[in-house]
Amino acid sequence: MDTTRFIYWQDDNMWLGYLEEYPDYMTQGESLEELKENLKDIYNDLTSGVIPCVRKVAELEVA
Repeated sequence: MDTTRFIYWQDDNMWLGYLEEYPDYMTQGESLEELKENLKDIYNDLTSGVIPCVRKVAELEVA
């Protein structure tokens, strides 16, 4: 099973979050489970090429 990390928080009655690797693409849900499903949908779109010019976060070794 593949996994990816995500950042999330609750704001009033909504759960907000984004994938750590793709911080420009935020989503929300009325529950944490709905947020996770929406994040899976975004992940599939981002990795399948449906969304053009996707920006990512990466690490660079400098020393």
